[in-house]
Amino acid sequence: MTDDPTPPRRPPPTGPVQYKGEDLEAARGPGLGCFRFQLVVLVWLIILTPLSVVWNWPPAVSAALLFAVIFLLLVTGQTIIFLLRLVAADRRGRRRPLGSATRTVGELEDAAAPVEAGRSPAGTPAPADEPAPADEPPAADRPSAADESAKSPPQGS
Repeated sequence: MTDDPTPPRRPPPTGPVQYKGEDLEAARGPGLGCFRFQLVVLVWLIILTPLSVVWNWPPAVSAALLFAVIFLLLVTGQTIIFLLRLVAADRRGRRRPLGSATRTVGELEDAAAPVEAGRSPAGTPAPADEPAPADEPPAADRPSAADESAKSPPQGS
């Protein structure tokens, strides 16, 4: 007897993303404009901080700029995490990647699960696998009518 000691996994939630016990709402947090503004100020402070030392500004000003950079790094990091969660929440319902021409692994698994259980994805019994007749090649190997007409010489000239 081989009992699996690991507990069963919970199915992934399909509802809205939870943030602090409530649904994640884009209107309640910082937007992309706020993030861009934070990045501009951060880059400006990162350039200004070492220059303040080279230009012999008072050490208190250089220290304040350094602490401002550290604080802005924290705030900008939190903003990007929030924005990434918004993107993830928006894409949670969509399983197909935007640029994909093929089916995803999840779509393949969803299509295979009902067939493995003896049912087609539509819920009807799955058709029995019948081999092709031995005297006829599979459809992929069979030449089409266009191929046949291209091979035969034109008649009646």
